[in-house]
Amino acid sequence: MTKRHLITCSVIVLLVIISVFNICGTKAVPTVVKTAKLSPRISTFIYKNTDAINEYSFANEAVPVRDAGVTRKLLRSIKKHSFACVQSNILQNKADKWFPVVVPILKAYGIPEDFKYIPLVESGFCESTSPKGARGIWQFMPGTARTYGLKVGHGVDERLNLSKSTVAACKYIKELYAQFNSWTLAAAAYNNGEIKLAKVMNKQNEDNYFRMHLNRETGVYVYNLIAMKAIISHPKKYGYDYYAIRDLSHGTFVLLAVNQ
Repeated sequence: MTKRHLITCSVIVLLVIISVFNICGTKAVPTVVKTAKLSPRISTFIYKNTDAINEYSFANEAVPVRDAGVTRKLLRSIKKHSFACVQSNILQNKADKWFPVVVPILKAYGIPEDFKYIPLVESGFCESTSPKGARGIWQFMPGTARTYGLKVGHGVDERLNLSKSTVAACKYIKELYAQFNSWTLAAAAYNNGEIKLAKVMNKQNEDNYFRMHLNRETGVYVYNLIAMKAIISHPKKYGYDYYAIRDLSHGTFVLLAVNQ
C-alpha cells in the first residue's frame, strides 16, 4: 500500500516538474481572435447630406432624422401638408397676412420664430371654437387665456385678438420652456398640457420628445410643425410652383408658398 502511494506521489511530482519546464521554456503567444471584416454601415434613410438634415429642425433643436421611426413620421407629415394633398393656398395666404404681426411679438419675448407655425397647425389661422372650447388662432381654453392676461366673458373674448393672444401665447410658451428646458417639449406641452406631458416623462423616464410614446395628436404635433416649416421654407420642393418672398423687417425674409 505504501509503495503504491509513493509511486502515485512520484508521478504527480514528475508531471508538475514537466509542466514548469514547459511554461518557462515557451514564449507567451498572444491570442489572436479572427473577426470578419465589417463593411462600413450605410444608412438607408433618405437624408444623405448635412444640408438636407438641417432643413428639418425646430427652434434650432436637433431632429434625429437618422432614426427610422422619426423619418417615417416626418415624411408622413410632410406628405399630408404637400401641394398634392392640400392643393390650397389658404394657409399660405393667411401666413402672408399674419406672420408680420406674430413674428415681431415672438422675437420681443425671446421665443424662437419657429413657433409662428403653431397657429397654422393648431387652427389654420382660423378663429373658430374647438369642441373642447379652445378658441382663436392660438386655441386657448378660457381658463388658460385668463391666466395669461386675456379677457374672456361678458361679451369680450380677447382670444380673437391676434396681437393680445400672441402675447399671451408667448408668456405661456416661455413658462413651458422654463419648466422643460426644451423648445421641442415646450411645443408638445402647448398641445398636450404641461401636467400630462410631465406625467408621461416621469413614467417613461424620458426627456426626448422623439423617443417618447405619446397620444396620437401630441405624438405627431412637432412633426406637423416641422413639416409646415419645411413646406413654407422650400415650397417648390413640395409641389408649390409659385411663391413670393416677403420682407418682414430688418432684412428678414420668409418664403410663402402659393398654389397654382
